[in-house]
Amino acid sequence: MGFKEKYQLYALITIACWSLAYVLTRLALTYFSVYSLGFLRYLIASLSLLGVALVIKMKMPKKRDWPMFLLSGALGFFLYMIFFNQGQQMVSAATGSIIIATAPVFTALLARIIYREKLTWLQWLAIGLEFCGVAFLTLIDGAVSINIGVLWLFLAALVLSFYNLLQRKLTKTYAPLETATYSIFGGTILLAVFLPGAMHQAIHAPPIQWVYVLILGVFSSAIAYVAWTKALSLAEKTSQVSNYMFLTPFLTSILGFLIAGEIPEQSTVIGGIIILAGVFLFNYGERLKNSENVS
Repeated sequence: MGFKEKYQLYALITIACWSLAYVLTRLALTYFSVYSLGFLRYLIASLSLLGVALVIKMKMPKKRDWPMFLLSGALGFFLYMIFFNQGQQMVSAATGSIIIATAPVFTALLARIIYREKLTWLQWLAIGLEFCGVAFLTLIDGAVSINIGVLWLFLAALVLSFYNLLQRKLTKTYAPLETATYSIFGGTILLAVFLPGAMHQAIHAPPIQWVYVLILGVFSSAIAYVAWTKALSLAEKTSQVSNYMFLTPFLTSILGFLIAGEIPEQSTVIGGIIILAGVFLFNYGERLKNSENVS
């Protein structure tokens, strides 16, 4: 694997951590409210990264860039969490999964407009195939619901796409660790509006709930977002990284089985195979086509 292709490893680390987050979040929400959990998760992520920053003597961002990191935190953490939670309360889980799966599509389209990043027809075909895989995985056993919640979820997917683009821009000036760290700091500052309720729940939380929150904060937030930003900094195109987001529903189902004993449906297996085929086509379709032309 070449240096530039290492983005795939970092992207997969992130997707694995994010998939774990979906499973642990369901368990943590049996006690915490969604907004309390969101604040505590990123507070722990911020404290973890603060420790790293102090040890390595991370440089402070330039004052002119502070608004950019605050915007990044607002897009990736504060607004995304609010939009996602608002929407998810109004629609079925299947509908939510489908709409959030449009985030890689939005990212590819916005990267084409803003950064002039072009994808081949095979890569667009792969994105369509991956989206169909997510649809198959979620719709066979779930009902679609259409209401105002759909708009909230589309907004969540859109702000997540802008977060991806902004992270890529910031890594042109700052190291991936710095970019992710200061973005999470910005998001945590904004999420502090939920501090009173979060502290009240945290004081009385059972030990197992703290285990869930700590894993969510350290692995699914701090490590995951640093790895994601690292992947964005290494990849030639933003969509090469965001494309891996299509794997999240499939990996979530697998981890749900391993951790919570949730038995995957047949649709999960078939949908997962379709998604994996799309990911392979996106990353290696052009190489295979070119090798056939040469031979």
